[in-house]
Amino acid sequence: MEEIKKSDQEWREQLTDQQYHILREAGTERPFSGEYVDTEDDGMYVCAACGNRLFSSGTKFHSGSGWPSFWDVINEGNIELHTDSSQGMNRVEAVCAKCGGHLGHVFNDGPQDKTGMRYCINSAALEFEAQSSE
Repeated sequence: MEEIKKSDQEWREQLTDQQYHILREAGTERPFSGEYVDTEDDGMYVCAACGNRLFSSGTKFHSGSGWPSFWDVINEGNIELHTDSSQGMNRVEAVCAKCGGHLGHVFNDGPQDKTGMRYCINSAALEFEAQSSE
């Protein structure tokens, strides 16, 4: 996958303030405030910065965490996982492999009958592409 490299100024011009804060500064939106927390439509979730395909609606579940949660990714190569020791916690950060944008974090408390993983992702880091009903 070819990486996207842009200057800080280019990212600021392309993204909303909230998207920039989350994707480029590893910020987090308030729980239950994101656009896609309760979305149940069929489709694809892509990176809001570069359009990289990340999650299918078929892997989305209601975790009660306040952020969109998924039990698997479209393709393991589309997301990179990094150790995140910020804020006095040890977590696993999920990052878009194409543009390096911060998406959220990954936990091992997801559906045990699936992968057992919970990709806890900021809505502002995503765009939703609805599946056509044709």
